[in-house]
Amino acid sequence: MADLHEYTALTQWRLLQQGELTPRELAEHYLERIARIDPEIGAFVTVTADRAFERADALERDPSRAAPLWGLPIGVKDLWRTAGVPTGFGSRLFADLVPEASDEIVDVLERAGSVSLGKTAAPEFGFPSYTESIAHGATRNPWNTELGPGGSSGGAAAAVAAGMLPFAPGSDGGGSVRIPAAACGLVGVKPSRGRIPSASGIDSLGGLVVGGPIARTVADAALLLDAMIQPVGAPSDHHYALRAPGEDGPFLSAAVHGEGRYQLGAMTSSAWDAAYDVLVEPEAMAAFDRAVEAFSSMGHGIEEVSLPTDETYAPAFRTLWQAGAGGIPVESAADLDLLEPLTRWLVGRGRSLLAWELNQALDALTTFERSFIARLAPFDAVLTPALAMTPRPIGWYDQEDGDRNFAQQVLYTPFTSMVNVSGLPAIVLPVHQTDAGLPMGVQLIGRPGGEAALFALGAQLERRIRWPNRRPPIW
Repeated sequence: MADLHEYTALTQWRLLQQGELTPRELAEHYLERIARIDPEIGAFVTVTADRAFERADALERDPSRAAPLWGLPIGVKDLWRTAGVPTGFGSRLFADLVPEASDEIVDVLERAGSVSLGKTAAPEFGFPSYTESIAHGATRNPWNTELGPGGSSGGAAAAVAAGMLPFAPGSDGGGSVRIPAAACGLVGVKPSRGRIPSASGIDSLGGLVVGGPIARTVADAALLLDAMIQPVGAPSDHHYALRAPGEDGPFLSAAVHGEGRYQLGAMTSSAWDAAYDVLVEPEAMAAFDRAVEAFSSMGHGIEEVSLPTDETYAPAFRTLWQAGAGGIPVESAADLDLLEPLTRWLVGRGRSLLAWELNQALDALTTFERSFIARLAPFDAVLTPALAMTPRPIGWYDQEDGDRNFAQQVLYTPFTSMVNVSGLPAIVLPVHQTDAGLPMGVQLIGRPGGEAALFALGAQLERRIRWPNRRPPIW
């Protein structure tokens, strides 16, 4: 029998259902790996071993195994409150916070039968696309520990890539699931706005932030997404009249069978091109070209598509990024001193914005959403590079100059935020390795409510390229 972490999450679930494996045995295996590997990686900010064993034993005493994640370990992102567990939001400002109640998404994952092993690392309040906080130090990429795993779900991705978790949930407001998935050689899914009731994006500024899964395989990502949507097999309990088009899954069947022929767009332009000199590096283009060739050889139609120049997108998204920081609960100069320099800059800029500026930005992004969806409408999905560069070194981002920091993030991740603005679903797939052994991925952007097609396409590409067989050196 192989080591348990070698199995996919779906295989582990089947072993649990058949009684060949217990939740405690699985938790013990992963906690041993965390204790041994994580000091070098820094994927977890808190490990909750005792709680995990109590939870695993309680699940085993329950005769019903109907919950979709029954007995499977996860980590909870440190931006989500967990009752009774320190939740610091990646910040020294909340170093002593132990919430009395959990956020809804955490409760949903528990009702789905998962066993949380702890809190995964995130940057301060989730604003940067890298995971290097002063509060907890840098999280490192398992493929090369001199590099970062991206962010803001960097701890989640690093844990999955290093075999410390079978999969993990994250949140994505500008690419925060897809960026670390791409940097760590994983599958990452940003679902449609309104798809996950407890992490829908509808209640976030600009509708940007949604929940999504990070996994090693397409099927594992679908398994976790299905559980995040409807944890007990009942119809989804949506909280708003607005919701994503189409059915709320299940998507696992599409990810397992991987059937269909589709019309694909191929795009290397981005919404940032009018404001920044975006350069897609050769390693990123190699991944893109490999995916184009693979899809073409499988019989899918592929046509080049590009975005028209949009002078409004960059300043509008930047305004929303800053405005989101204005709500951080900083009440004194002492509180402000506990924030990192970038966050202090963001808070100051966010609180200086005028109402008309925010309104103008929201109007511009709504206009972009309509034009972007119309531009992509002829295609079942549109292929882009996942990132424009290879994974960035630890310390690469400017921590003092907020403007330069923002530009660095844009140049590394130009293809992700426009998907959040438009509310569309997208999946990142790890198709290529560089000569230095680093993973590089591509992104597929779907139609409104088009998750099933993305999972089917992802499964087909996975069968062709077989990326789950790749392992980082730390594995």
